[in-house]
Amino acid sequence: MIEPFTLEIEDASFSGVEAGEGIPVVFLHAGVCDSRMWASQIEAVAEAGFWAVAYDRRGHGGTVSPDETFSHLEDLEAILDALDIHAAVFVGASRGGALAIDFALANPERTAGLVLIGTGITGARKPIFSSEVMRIVHAMEAVAESRNIEAINAVEAHAWLDGPLSPSGRVTGKVRELFYAMNGDILRKPPLTREEPGDPAVDLVGGIDTPTLLVAGDLDFPHIVNRHDDLSEEMDNAFAVVIEGTAHLPSLERPDLFNPLLLEFLDALTGTPEHET
Repeated sequence: MIEPFTLEIEDASFSGVEAGEGIPVVFLHAGVCDSRMWASQIEAVAEAGFWAVAYDRRGHGGTVSPDETFSHLEDLEAILDALDIHAAVFVGASRGGALAIDFALANPERTAGLVLIGTGITGARKPIFSSEVMRIVHAMEAVAESRNIEAINAVEAHAWLDGPLSPSGRVTGKVRELFYAMNGDILRKPPLTREEPGDPAVDLVGGIDTPTLLVAGDLDFPHIVNRHDDLSEEMDNAFAVVIEGTAHLPSLERPDLFNPLLLEFLDALTGTPEHET
């Protein structure tokens, strides 16, 4: 059963969930989501004999913090210490993937494995977009200036959930409703203006030798799909998988395809018997 927790760290109150017991698997959500995006994975990992942990970063979900100087990396380190987690497998999506990479570079001895989904990289160079992709980029820029939360949410759902070159509304039902709820909460929170940027990781990530599973959706932004191909070449111990018919959030969109990949990776990494999925 998934259980909520709250951690008071200095002036911030971090909201999270956990389930199971065993080797820790820490989930780091995408920038347009919160820890709710991992519900299916948390249940699957806990049932497979691992300790699943997810929390909301500042500015997301149920976490509350003042507009003070902070670092997402330092927050992650403090949360792991508060939970008495020395080392873990980290599963990160998008900006959560970038945070997982930052943590692995700063704390290689605490990183047992990485699963990076549509990952970002701190310090990544600005991509060059095709004219087709630029249409959705311009739309995102235009609605951001309007400050119309509903319009911003709709365009960001098109970009990140449906995929920039897919029809708007491709993903329907409870997944779309959850995206709107998570991203809407983010858009309504007061901005945090004092985040300390992380050190660039783009030229260092190739030195990570931790076992890594790279997952991308083929309907994601092309530069993100290509990034996973490049990382599979740069990182000596990485393997890349593309989940067809999904965009930036394949674990949310198609848990039936993603969860078996995750469990197989965890089984291979920890040497535990293979579980039914």
